[in-house]
Amino acid sequence: MSDPLVSIVLLTRNGGETLPAVLEAIERQRADFTWEVVAVDSGSMDGTLEMLRRAAHQVVSIPPESFNHGLTRNLAIERTRGTLIVLLVQDALPVSDDWLARLVKSLRENARVAGAFCRQQPRQHATTITKHYLNGWVAASARSRSVSLTSATEFNRLDPMARLQLCAFDNVCSCVRRSVWQQIPFADTPIAEDLEWGRAALLAGYQLEYVADAVVEHSHERSARYEFARTYVLHQRLLHLFGLRTMPTVRFLMRAIAGSARLHLACERQGAQEGTAKAGLGRALALAVAWPLGQYLGGLSAARGWKPIRFDRV
Repeated sequence: MSDPLVSIVLLTRNGGETLPAVLEAIERQRADFTWEVVAVDSGSMDGTLEMLRRAAHQVVSIPPESFNHGLTRNLAIERTRGTLIVLLVQDALPVSDDWLARLVKSLRENARVAGAFCRQQPRQHATTITKHYLNGWVAASARSRSVSLTSATEFNRLDPMARLQLCAFDNVCSCVRRSVWQQIPFADTPIAEDLEWGRAALLAGYQLEYVADAVVEHSHERSARYEFARTYVLHQRLLHLFGLRTMPTVRFLMRAIAGSARLHLACERQGAQEGTAKAGLGRALALAVAWPLGQYLGGLSAARGWKPIRFDRV
């Protein structure tokens, strides 16, 4: 059998609640090319492995403690055969039967394109707070975009936030060109492997695409404790990658917490008026502290060179 054009990589762990719909959506795709599904599972105990063995072409099992956002994706890609590699998480649900064709289109047409990522829409029952924050991310925009750099000097002239916005790339659902990945594999990192890869690809002279008409449904309602841990680790990486420190002082932190609390209470009121999902007063206020505090402490620890705190699979 000839090699497929596209390999879909799925990373899973106890994905039984969302995975069946994702696998069905992949099966329904219409395209003028062949594809395969390769899954790497890290210790599922809920029937996920059995589902994957029925639907995927290859299934690789790893111990949960060995999971790494960059290295595990590299492991999965090493098992694939496609020229184009689609990276998908277990709870990102394609919303149309031409999602795959739309996502890979720019890479098929333009050899300068190293990677593309798709649009994310919140789940039907997402809270108003979750919808608000997701709508602020580039991967929620209704407008496609193409970015590239003329030189490293151009990148260095940008302010830190502009650097982040330029290099935005999201492995919730993305596609990377195998030949570029061979030159620039994902880094050994606990988080933000996609942003780091996007930066490296741009600095190497490639182009990145955001494809607004390839859409997945994806959002989370995580605890404030989890969000604090994730934000802490992320903002350690953002200072290293882009020189970005969003909460440089305690004064910034206090103002951010107060502003977040007002925003979250407004979101709760909006949810009540519209009859949509709410986070609940306690969680809304806890998140108003968790996100700014994670930004402050993550940036502070990176700036001072403190040893990173390790959290379980953020």
